[in-house]
Amino acid sequence: MKTISLCMIVKDEEEVLERCLRPVRPFVEEIIIADTGSKDSTKVIAAGYADQVYSFPWNDDFAAARNFAFSKASMDYCMWLDADDVMTQENLEKLKIWKNQEDRADVVMMKYLTGVDEKGRPSLSYYRERLLKNHSGFWWKGKVHEAIPLAGTIQYTDMEVLHQKVKKGDPDRNLRIYENMRKEGGLQEPREWFYYGRELYDHQNYSRALEVLHHFQEMPGAWLENKIESCLQAAACQEALGNETEAMGELVRSFLWSAPRAEICCEIGRLWMKQKQWKNAAAWYQQALRDTRSLQSGAFIREDCRGFLPAIQLCVCYDHMGSRKRAYGYHCLAKKFRPDSEWVLYNDRYFSDTN
Repeated sequence: MKTISLCMIVKDEEEVLERCLRPVRPFVEEIIIADTGSKDSTKVIAAGYADQVYSFPWNDDFAAARNFAFSKASMDYCMWLDADDVMTQENLEKLKIWKNQEDRADVVMMKYLTGVDEKGRPSLSYYRERLLKNHSGFWWKGKVHEAIPLAGTIQYTDMEVLHQKVKKGDPDRNLRIYENMRKEGGLQEPREWFYYGRELYDHQNYSRALEVLHHFQEMPGAWLENKIESCLQAAACQEALGNETEAMGELVRSFLWSAPRAEICCEIGRLWMKQKQWKNAAAWYQQALRDTRSLQSGAFIREDCRGFLPAIQLCVCYDHMGSRKRAYGYHCLAKKFRPDSEWVLYNDRYFSDTN
C-alpha cells in the first residue's frame, strides 16, 4: 500500500483548519504543518491532528514555505492541501482505493474545484498536481501562485478537491509581492508575468495589466493555456476601458494558438449580443456548444461555457431573430443543464405566457 504525507502551510486558519483535517486524517499516514505566523488558535488546532507542526518565518515566498513542509515528509508520496480545501468522503474513499493500487505514478492529478454556482455546483475547475512521489526531485517554484514542474509518469484521476473559502484574505498581498519582485528584477518566468497581469486586472489597473499581459504573450516558453487565458483577461481590460472593438481583437488573438475555445466563444458571443447582432452572436454560441476540449489540458474550465450559458443565450438570440421554435429548443437544452436557474424559470413563464 502507498503511504502519504499531507504537507500544508497555514496562517490564521482557525475557522477552517479542522474542517479540512478531520476528514482526511484517517486516510493519510502523516500530517506535516508549517505555520507562517498565526496569531489565532491555528497551531493549537493543528497540533490535534498533525504529527509535526513547525513555525516557518514568512518571507513573501509561498514556494519556500511549501518546500519546507515537503522536506519534512517521510512517506511514499507528498500531498498538499490548503486549509480552506475540502475533500468529501466520496473522494477520500477514492483516495483509499488509489493507495491500494499497484501502479506508482510520479505525479497524481486531481480536479480542483475553485468556483461554484448558487447551488454549489462546480463553475470553475482545473487539474492540479496533488500527490507527488517523495524524494523524486519535485519542488515548488514561484513566490506566488506557486506550482511544481511536472515530470515522469503523470496520472489523471477523478478525485476532486473543493476550495471553499469562508473569509477573504489580504487582497493586496499578491500584487505587493509581484511589485517587489519587479523592482528587484525578480520577474523572469512567463508564469509570473501572467499572474502579475491578472493581479493588476483585479486591482482595476487595466492599462498596466494590458501591457503586462501583452508582454507575457510574447515571452518564449509561455504556456499555451495561459496564453489563451490571457486573451480573456486582456479582453476584459479593453472592455473596462471602453474599447469593445479592441476587446474583440484580444479574443480573436487566441486563435493564433488554438482552435476556438468555449470560453472565448462565449465572450465573443456576448460582445455581439451587446451590439444586438443576434445572428453573429448565435454563431459563436453554437461553436461553444461544439467544444469538446479535454479537461486534462490544465486550463481553467468554466463548466457553463460548454452547456448552460451558450444554450440560454441562443434562446435569447433566436427569440430576437423571430425564430420562436429554435428559441424554445435552446430553452429546453438550457433547462437540462440547470433546471432551477432563475433564467430558465423566467423563460418557462415567458414561453407559457406567449403560447
